[in-house]
Amino acid sequence: MPNPKRRHSKQRTSTRRAHDFLSTASLAECPNCHERKLPHRACPKCGYYKDREIFPVKEQ
Repeated sequence: MPNPKRRHSKQRTSTRRAHDFLSTASLAECPNCHERKLPHRACPKCGYYKDREIFPVKEQ
């Protein structure tokens, strides 16, 4: 198995890793309660998905 002859510099390493950051999650608005939620998932605030109640939410 080949091994590198020289070590990579800090600049070369950080330049390569410049695109390894995480992107922010895209959020959609719930049509029922207008809270922000992940797309294609049931709303954690009201429990609705596509105008149907998927799970009951306990009152706080």
